[in-house]
Amino acid sequence: MNNQLITPIARIIISEGSKGGTGKTNVMVSLAEWFEANGIPAQLLDLDIENKKRGSLSHFFPDTPKININTPAGLDAFIDYALSGASIILADMGASSGEVTKKWFDSLYPQVAEAGIVFTAIGVITEDSASVEGVLQWGSQLQSRVSYLIVKNSISEQTNFDYWENTKEAREFVRTFNPAIIHMGYRLPELEQATRNHGITLGKVANRATVVPELQRGALVFRAQSCRRAMFSEFDRVKDLLI
Repeated sequence: MNNQLITPIARIIISEGSKGGTGKTNVMVSLAEWFEANGIPAQLLDLDIENKKRGSLSHFFPDTPKININTPAGLDAFIDYALSGASIILADMGASSGEVTKKWFDSLYPQVAEAGIVFTAIGVITEDSASVEGVLQWGSQLQSRVSYLIVKNSISEQTNFDYWENTKEAREFVRTFNPAIIHMGYRLPELEQATRNHGITLGKVANRATVVPELQRGALVFRAQSCRRAMFSEFDRVKDLLI
């Protein structure tokens, strides 16, 4: 089967849910807003069953369906939505979802690929070596069945990505899979915490569309506008992996 001869009918974008706390939901929320800003319909799915109240995709977008991937047909939702006409599916995976995802790919990927469904896996790394190890583990499991987008998330003002840049295994991952690599800039803790606590997107803060007093401050509005603009610019650079 030559996948290049098949016209894709849908792209499924998944976050690599390995280690919690890397900022993957921030990336997925920003990406959902990027699709909206560009007038591109995207079906959002929340597969983070461990994070039931705060910090998952459905916390920021309440209409997002919550999918339990631990049921026998859990990840089949990908197929159902794709074959029902959703050309872009944005799925926020929970931590420790790698084994379930690998089993699903091992079982159904040939048929799914033949139907014209393609995948992009987003791995978010920080200066924490565990975040890099998580990306490498997903790569070893999914191999070339997906395209990879790596997001270097600066969780501090002076984030050091030495483990990613200098580890033999990480360099081999880059050499083998040729991932696109973008950057997510540092977010002021008071902006980060308030948006997360209240389930408010950067777009709502930037557009002064929230009634949360702490997010109405002019300085935080400007911060949100800057973060959003920078993130959108990064997505624009790799749009071929997103649409």
